[in-house]
Amino acid sequence: MTEKPINLNRVRKARARDAARKEADANAVKFGRTKAERLLDAARTEQARRVLDAHRTEDDEEDA
Repeated sequence: MTEKPINLNRVRKARARDAARKEADANAVKFGRTKAERLLDAARTEQARRVLDAHRTEDDEEDA
């Protein structure tokens, strides 16, 4: 019986970290988007804004 005593606080905290990591991974799969998807969305939004601004007339600029 030369085993070291088990620190229950460490075991409890390690178990909580593992559970939090599993939940974070599940949320990333469920809600997350890849960096490429975010960049593509930003590029499309910027292009749409430029196209819309290019079609503005002088009357539109006074209203804005």
